[in-house]
Amino acid sequence: MRILAISGSLKAASSNTSLVRAASRLAPESVEIIVYAGLADLPHFNPDLDDLDKEIAPLPVAHFRRQLRASDGVLISSPEYAHGVPGVLKNALDWLVGSGETVGKPFALINASPLATHAQESLTEILTTMAANIVAEASIRIPLAHRKLDESGIVSDPEISGLLRASIVALVRAIEDSRAEAEDV
Repeated sequence: MRILAISGSLKAASSNTSLVRAASRLAPESVEIIVYAGLADLPHFNPDLDDLDKEIAPLPVAHFRRQLRASDGVLISSPEYAHGVPGVLKNALDWLVGSGETVGKPFALINASPLATHAQESLTEILTTMAANIVAEASIRIPLAHRKLDESGIVSDPEISGLLRASIVALVRAIEDSRAEAEDV
């Protein structure tokens, strides 16, 4: 099973990036979590650069879409800026609106601050509009604010790693349920 993990932050010492990297280390043995590193490379969304009929898109966009298609689920960890989703993450999602990679795909939304409710709500609204399957049990806020934990600190902290591991397990369960439903059809 493959999960694509996306941090909504470009900050070098981002708590959200540390969370997705830690998630890749905490995943069950049968699960591969790939941390997407191309968010900063995506051009500003411009529908004139995207021809879905001919499958022509800027190279970073095409690569992003391929990674999403190859993934069984997606984990997003996003900060909140000005009561919303960071522009760089919203830009990435805008490139997916018409191409369909999010349709029916299980998503877990995690956040490094229990106070960042607006971004979580906004991201849920955006992805629901894009027909993604938001897995409520896997979508959590992890209390990292002011703790300054890096990836290794998250992995070694029993409380934080336990919350993150539970989120991953809930996402994996949703992916398995989704596969079983598809087989029944």
